[in-house]
Amino acid sequence: MEQGSPRVIAPSLLLFAILYGGMVPLGGFLGAKQVALGPLAVEAGIFPFLTLIAISSGIAELHGRVVADRLVRLGFIPLILAIILTVFVLQLPTDAGMYEPAKEAFPIIVGQGWRMMAAGILAYGVSVSLNVWLFSRMTANNGRLLPLRGFVAAALSQIIDTLIFITVSFYGVRPIGDLMLGQMIAKVVLSAVMVPLLVMAVVAIGRRLDTKNAE
Repeated sequence: MEQGSPRVIAPSLLLFAILYGGMVPLGGFLGAKQVALGPLAVEAGIFPFLTLIAISSGIAELHGRVVADRLVRLGFIPLILAIILTVFVLQLPTDAGMYEPAKEAFPIIVGQGWRMMAAGILAYGVSVSLNVWLFSRMTANNGRLLPLRGFVAAALSQIIDTLIFITVSFYGVRPIGDLMLGQMIAKVVLSAVMVPLLVMAVVAIGRRLDTKNAE
């Protein structure tokens, strides 16, 4: 690259970095709802969170672990900014003409105690970083082990995520054993269903974008 020339960013990295940044705060917002999937119960934030897991794994496959780790660290920016803005908005006076059910529901949906906010930040950083490390450490085999690597890394990282989040959020407040076990089972099952397909999609789309850009 000539001195002074603009740095070229791979199209796949640009696309998935934008998606990643949007999914980080969305996980916390959707986590306000508990969903029932047959016998399993899990917070809805798991869906964008598993998307984060898949994108970080796909970026590690396409661009290497160093780039994926950097993406995870940059993810703290939208996460912390979303928390700050949420706290700020909650402190502002509510318009008297606001729809009454929404007026009552809004603080419940978006408001979280400091323990849950801290738990979310800590669980995000540890679990997604662990996912990238595990995924990158497992031996690739011309892409044929991609779904298995994605699932194993996601499942193990989600177990750690649950341990951190439930413990920091609820230890000493309520019994956490059954809650933790149920969340772990649900997240491992969803990791098996969602992550292999998402990782393969991220890698396939990324390679296609980068190949077309190189032509």
